[in-house]
Amino acid sequence: MKARYQYRFYPTNQQQQSLARLFGCVRVVYNDALAICKQSEKKPKSAELQKTVITQAKKTEERAWLSEVSNIPLQQSVADLEIAFKNFFDSCKGKRKGRKVGYPKFKKRTNRQSARLTRGGFSIKDGGVYLAKIGVVKPIWSREFPASPSSVTVIKDCANRYFLSFVVDIEPISVEAKNQSIGIDLGIKTFAVMSNGEKAVSPSYKALDRRVRQLQRRLARQQKDSKRRNRTRIQIAKRHNQIADTRKDFLHKLSTQVVSENQTIVLEDLNVSGMVKNRKLSRVISQQGWREFRVLVEAKSEKYGRKFVVISRWEPTSQTCVRFVQSKP
Repeated sequence: MKARYQYRFYPTNQQQQSLARLFGCVRVVYNDALAICKQSEKKPKSAELQKTVITQAKKTEERAWLSEVSNIPLQQSVADLEIAFKNFFDSCKGKRKGRKVGYPKFKKRTNRQSARLTRGGFSIKDGGVYLAKIGVVKPIWSREFPASPSSVTVIKDCANRYFLSFVVDIEPISVEAKNQSIGIDLGIKTFAVMSNGEKAVSPSYKALDRRVRQLQRRLARQQKDSKRRNRTRIQIAKRHNQIADTRKDFLHKLSTQVVSENQTIVLEDLNVSGMVKNRKLSRVISQQGWREFRVLVEAKSEKYGRKFVVISRWEPTSQTCVRFVQSKP
């Protein structure tokens, strides 16, 4: 099975300029390919798009600067568009589970930026990572790789933080479980109520969320494309990152504890997309991360060799857990 290992790094000023050039080229290639697909009656194949927006575009004066970056992330950008169209078509035909996937959209400069390189575009040596036509960057190694990574994605988020996300093949971990099974009921006031009587309370996001609302009101009054508006936008992104990082840390710790201690994990199937339509509770529900918790538990169950079961949303799971907790001495 595959897993992602993400590390933060701090590029030099020169590397930041090179990365900005790389992100811009990847974004332009993606948008050019999408524009061609919109104008065509039948979607061109990936090989035809690469030839048009990369090979032939480099020979023109308007896109000659595409030769300044590695060719690998440009090809991967067209491959990402191909995946986006496949998800869209599968969703229209009913082959893809979950919410409907919309038509691919153009990438913006102010959104999260990324570029993916395969093994021919990067290498790990002397405690650093060499990126083609970028140089050697020094990530903060928080853990070691179990195997050699197959690809790396360079990421710049909306708060101007830089990350390296590696894809690594890992083997399942064999750990003996303490308990045979456990049922989990998710909620708002108490994030999770376990069938064994334990409760998990999520961190409070009220202070950070209040600050986000203040900054969003300020952003709405500021002039577009101004320096102050851009500064406020980055401040909002930083507050959102603090909320997301706090939630991610809580969900990772809780999911690891649940999966490592129990052989069978039973979780209810919540209609989150329908619940967030409640205007009074939508913001609180979105901050809980129920879907993210389910994805983490499912992935870690596969990693630890556990059995993950999802039951119908119409089962009275809340009443069952409450009766069990009240009857427990």
